[in-house]
Amino acid sequence: MEYPQNLLTMGSTLIIAEAGVNHNGNIDLAKQLIDVAAEAGVDYVKFQTFKSQKLVSKNAQKANYQKENTNNSNESQLKMLQKLELSEADHLDLIAYCKSKNIKFLSTAFDLESIDFLHKLSIDLFKIPSGELTNYPYLEKIGSLGKPIIISTGMASLKEIGDAIKVVTENGASQKDITVLHCNTEYPTPMEDVNLNAMQTIANKYSVPFGYSDHTLGIEVPIAAVAMGATVIEKHFTLDKTLSGPDHKASLDPQELIAMVKAIRNIENALGQKEKEPTPSELKNKIVARKSIVASTHIKKGDILTKNNITTKRPGNGISAMQWPNIIGTIATKDYDEDDLI
Repeated sequence: MEYPQNLLTMGSTLIIAEAGVNHNGNIDLAKQLIDVAAEAGVDYVKFQTFKSQKLVSKNAQKANYQKENTNNSNESQLKMLQKLELSEADHLDLIAYCKSKNIKFLSTAFDLESIDFLHKLSIDLFKIPSGELTNYPYLEKIGSLGKPIIISTGMASLKEIGDAIKVVTENGASQKDITVLHCNTEYPTPMEDVNLNAMQTIANKYSVPFGYSDHTLGIEVPIAAVAMGATVIEKHFTLDKTLSGPDHKASLDPQELIAMVKAIRNIENALGQKEKEPTPSELKNKIVARKSIVASTHIKKGDILTKNNITTKRPGNGISAMQWPNIIGTIATKDYDEDDLI
């Protein structure tokens, strides 16, 4: 499986469809998610790799959104996650299935053992989730692999982002291979908390490519992020928002995912180049839309051309209206009827 050694060389926005744990622990559902992602035309479909007992303590409680979305406030986070684990065999099955669908497999590791497992699978692009941004041993291990890294920054301050970048680079990662995603860790994220401008603040502060990991409802915000220069977009998706599970409600349904990808690719085309020149598609309209200097009344040969006998009208195939100062005060060299080009 081939992965980009520098995400900036992709030539277009890298779109990661986050299946996460929306498979609900069912390998068949996971494959259906891959089908949806492949149809949408994303670059990667991403899952989550973890050993529940390595990730959370037995006393860890679920977040409020997890309690609401699972309809079980008494269940511990550990019990919830144990039902969502993918086995090693599941990973191999899903990687093979991704290959058959011509889509790249990606997974986020949430513990040290899972990092080692993904590394053995030759997955050489690592995604650091927001919750691990301040986990020194985790960052140390990821950095030691010397592979491209995407870092999500939900709940983080600017300093914490810098500290994480420092840890991974001091342990072997190349800064040119690090992409930092602005993110808000609330599901769904309120619009007033999105703060897309922070993407460029991060990029300017740490000289890294930037992107956006989105948890808002809908597709407007990731599209706006691309228009602002995001090189990577990550977005959760599901087969059905009404399914029971922690992330379904804040995810895109299949049609929304397709619409988001299409919109992002359209925005990429619309961004174009920095130069401002007429495009081939609009040149044919130049004569129709622009104006020429024309007679506003009957003019006799030898009359002086003034504001009283000339004006500007379409089409633009005569003397440009920008030549107005040079034409005023000159002598008519022939007779003109109203609307004749000067």
